[in-house]
Amino acid sequence: MSKRVKKMLIEDLRERLTGVGEVILLHLGPLNAQRTTELRRKLREKDIKLQLVKNSLARLATADTPLAPACAEMEGMLAMAWGGEDVVDLAKELDRIAGLAEYEGLEFRGGALDGDRLGPDDVRKVAKWPNRTEQLSILSGQISSLGGLLSGQLLSAGGGLAGQIASRVEELEKSEG
Repeated sequence: MSKRVKKMLIEDLRERLTGVGEVILLHLGPLNAQRTTELRRKLREKDIKLQLVKNSLARLATADTPLAPACAEMEGMLAMAWGGEDVVDLAKELDRIAGLAEYEGLEFRGGALDGDRLGPDDVRKVAKWPNRTEQLSILSGQISSLGGLLSGQLLSAGGGLAGQIASRVEELEKSEG
């Protein structure tokens, strides 16, 4: 490949990765062109991009970016995936697809998250985390449960006090009557 073509490919990849903070690297294994096209279509539905790239070009394109640790020690042809709602959604979707029979051989090679390198096992761990929507749901549940607990405690103390006042009023009415 000529230097000019290589430079154009590096610039194109660098442009595509502008503003991307996390990436997951995959080895597509024995997938043929048809399966790879199907995979890209499925990922596009989730707003995830997949780019096949030679590791040396990926290294040059991600140099001086938070994605550099992901490509530092990779070999061979790689598929870079990025996008989705967040990195957890990205990892979950890729993990789900890797488990399908028609994509057998698809394996994680690593990735980058907040400037740190992720190993293949780390990517699987990230796939088990709650995504942004789930985290917000958990947080709102925790906040509202505290309010419910406080409300219950205030109402139960108030209810107890109201019951004592009512019984005292009855006692006074009986003693007067």
